Amino acid sequence: MPGREQEGTVQKVRNIADLARLAGVSPGTVSRALAGKALVNAETRARIQALATEHSFRPNQMARRLRTQRTGVIGVVVPLGHERRQHLSDPFFMSLLGHLADSLTENGYDLMLSRIIPDADDWLERIVGSGMLDGVLLIGQSDQWETIERVAAEYRPMVVWGSQMPGQIHCAVGVDNRMGGRLAGEKLIARGSRRLAFLGEVRTLELDQRYKGLCDAAAAAGLDVPLQLDTHLASDLMTAEITAHIDAQGDRIDGIVAASDVIAVRAVRVLIDRGIAVPDRMPITGFDDLPLSGQMVPRLTSVKQDLVTGARAMVDALFARIAGQDAPSVEMTPVLMERDTA
Repeated sequence: MPGREQEGTVQKVRNIADLARLAGVSPGTVSRALAGKALVNAETRARIQALATEHSFRPNQMARRLRTQRTGVIGVVVPLGHERRQHLSDPFFMSLLGHLADSLTENGYDLMLSRIIPDADDWLERIVGSGMLDGVLLIGQSDQWETIERVAAEYRPMVVWGSQMPGQIHCAVGVDNRMGGRLAGEKLIARGSRRLAFLGEVRTLELDQRYKGLCDAAAAAGLDVPLQLDTHLASDLMTAEITAHIDAQGDRIDGIVAASDVIAVRAVRVLIDRGIAVPDRMPITGFDDLPLSGQMVPRLTSVKQDLVTGARAMVDALFARIAGQDAPSVEMTPVLMERDTA
């Protein structure tokens, strides 16, 4: 009869209605079964899913997203208001991004990555209001703390990697940066350093807190305020700046706390090239404890940020907020990983 498949041919499954006819159930049951809903008994769910696999059927994702009012996409945004020449290839960004991507994709979400140079006051409003995203993860606060606070007051599904301040509105996940800076300073002081320096800029909240932690350690030991030697995070500037600082300071410093592992690695290279023994003449610490810390020679003493735990906490908090639940900030405890450079 017209409209029937020829005997021995495979019926083509083009949509949920076709699959429902083949399974002998309603389209709604098929939709719920493919979504893994417990409302459909296990036997029927397994049969429908097997038929879908047999006929290479994939639900129309656009239609599903229209029904659920969800895009299935999370924005991962790196704001670089403080350092326009910093690259996404920075090992810290790549490490945290990798962990975030793993967690998001395991939960069935895609991600859209943006490196943002804030060019207007409403740059973040434009992102969250684009209609393309179910939520936003920010890697770093940069120098945009006020902007993030303003948006967070109206837009809840947003979580930020960064520091926390008293009364902060936005949900942040990160390490206690001030404590981390203090741990690094105390380590150098314990081994005899008395003229401390901080290699890094302080235009970002996280790095400013690390410098203040170093100052706390110096004050507790009765030492002078550590020098703050401005060092950019942009790879094309970093080495020249570190070289100039070390050449200019000479014997006026005897211990360095670097704002990041990347800065510390470059500094070790410059010191060794100048015949300055690390750690005998110049102990140095990094911050982040990236994989390269334990792989370089000499191995780098560094303040550990647990990026695996932190990324998971960011994604968990974001999904809770997407679901309309509350999710407070998370501040992790830093750990000093003692190795060869200090």
